[in-house]
Amino acid sequence: MAGDLTPSLFLKYGFGGALSCSITHSLVVPLDVVKTLLQTNPGKYTGMMNGFSTVIKEQGPSGLLQGLGPTAVGYALQGFLKFGFYEVFKKTYADVVGEKADQFRIPIWLAASATAEVIADIALCPNEAVRIRLVAEPTFAKSPVEAFGKIFKQEGVLGFYKGLPPILLKFAVFEFTAENVYKGLAASGKPKESLTDGQKLSVSLGSGIVAGIVAAIVSQPADTILSKINQEKTDGGVVKAIGNIMRRLGVRGLFLGLPTRCFMVGTLTAGQFFIYDGIKQMLGLTPAKK
Repeated sequence: MAGDLTPSLFLKYGFGGALSCSITHSLVVPLDVVKTLLQTNPGKYTGMMNGFSTVIKEQGPSGLLQGLGPTAVGYALQGFLKFGFYEVFKKTYADVVGEKADQFRIPIWLAASATAEVIADIALCPNEAVRIRLVAEPTFAKSPVEAFGKIFKQEGVLGFYKGLPPILLKFAVFEFTAENVYKGLAASGKPKESLTDGQKLSVSLGSGIVAGIVAAIVSQPADTILSKINQEKTDGGVVKAIGNIMRRLGVRGLFLGLPTRCFMVGTLTAGQFFIYDGIKQMLGLTPAKK
């Protein structure tokens, strides 16, 4: 990105991130509900389709929208901070490295992603804790506000952050995939600079699908632990609770709901970057070429 990172630019990047994350995550809430139930109650649900039919039978169609409020709000906050700060730190770290920034671009992307994710996930985690508890235990509370109050009363502030997962690879995987797609196009006589806006968005879409599936597989054990740890109290401490969950589930159990999550995260990531890149083009944050 050329030029200085002004507050106005940060707000534009953040706005694009908030819209892309909130819209896509809200659209796949039914999938997220089923995925969470497969992880938290595997004995009851045999698969994705069985999960859908069982929820509709027991709770009605509205049961598939459990946690929609926390999802929309939480991922709007997360997207704003994640995409905004990712652009900030990517340029900041590149400036620090100086002339060799291109040589070390992948470590720079990883560092920028890690820093942005930590900031963004601090904002997301309370909403995610509420969402998981409402999905896993529909009778826990009548509303997200009530659930928030009950978790705080029972477990304190740490109750909202016990499931902070390691999700630092998604941005780096996306950037690495997109970079190699562009290199392949350039080698075939179609450099990035010659692509139309529509073609660039197609690269974002394809790269997002690959990045999402890879990130889903890599982070599936952490996602399962996130669902389980937010389902139960952790009186003995978070580290002990994670150890107990891993021993109880075993390796196979840590990959509960993986097909559903691969489909969901692949769709989510592709949609996020597709919308985000489209918004950047509309706001003039990327060079337009028709």
